[in-house]
Amino acid sequence: MNYMELHRPVMPRETLEHLDAARGGLFIDATLGIGGHAELILRASPDNRVIGFDRDAEAIELASQRLAEFGERFTAVYTDYRRIKEVLAERGIETVAGILTDLGVSSYQLNTPERGFSFRSGQGFIESPSSSVTSQGGPSEYPRTEYPRAAGPLGVSPLDMRMDRSQKLTAADLVNDLSERELADIIFEYGEERAARRIARRIVRERDAAAITTTERLADLVIKAIHPKGHWRIHPATKTFQALRIAVNRELEGLDRFVADAVDALETGGRLVVVTFHSLEDRIIKQALRYQSGRCLCPPNQPECRCGAIRRVEILTRKAIQPGAGEIADNPRSRSAKLRACRKI
Repeated sequence: MNYMELHRPVMPRETLEHLDAARGGLFIDATLGIGGHAELILRASPDNRVIGFDRDAEAIELASQRLAEFGERFTAVYTDYRRIKEVLAERGIETVAGILTDLGVSSYQLNTPERGFSFRSGQGFIESPSSSVTSQGGPSEYPRTEYPRAAGPLGVSPLDMRMDRSQKLTAADLVNDLSERELADIIFEYGEERAARRIARRIVRERDAAAITTTERLADLVIKAIHPKGHWRIHPATKTFQALRIAVNRELEGLDRFVADAVDALETGGRLVVVTFHSLEDRIIKQALRYQSGRCLCPPNQPECRCGAIRRVEILTRKAIQPGAGEIADNPRSRSAKLRACRKI
């Protein structure tokens, strides 16, 4: 499967505009994936250079192949984006022109069954809304991208969900080892799933008979727990899969600290662009940007500010930017994407 031909990043025009990538400089793609956004940045100006971070070694290999034509203008670093401060210090880099973070799951991860991010249905792959990839959709002004479906029988995908495959903890570990209450809390908090307790109860009952090790089995038991009739618009297991993925990869941890470190790393006039794919991430990013813009986060009834907010950035997106109707028609997975941006002052 040629993922480089399949992947198209979400909101490409809006991303480049808010990064002001045409002006030239050193940019950080803090969530490289297979290099879709990085390629756009490199093509925006011959003076652009990109350092791409990713904690998925396989994605880095694919991105490096895709961007090989740019030679020394592109560098890949196997690291978590939350280590941006340490990585730049190690490389002697004081400031950069722009930083991009696309927090969605990559096409490579979703379309590789053994990664365990998606589960199969009769219509192909199903995934959580937290996706930054192109999917099959209706006609639009954009070129249509077709995603092949994995061959093989249903239920062969292991319950994994690790973005960094060197880490030990998998989704199967959580599903089979956590208590019913712990599972319910994760599914409710990270999936915003109202039926979390029913799902957790069913998981514990089913795993007593045999360990839950495949994505299809987990999806089936969620259906049995909350929607046995089999008619739905969004698959009943979507929120549960999102919750487990967030927990496995600690996706919400340190987002506010990352924003602060990213602002530190920007040159004056430099841009930070963050694309989120679910409300939990977006709320954290929105509040972190407000804080960086000098907005006090103290409780309203507190007589004086103690949070220490200082105006360091100008927020460029009064409201989060979302994909246009044409992009959503061509790429339904982009519907939940939200872009926020700021400029360092």
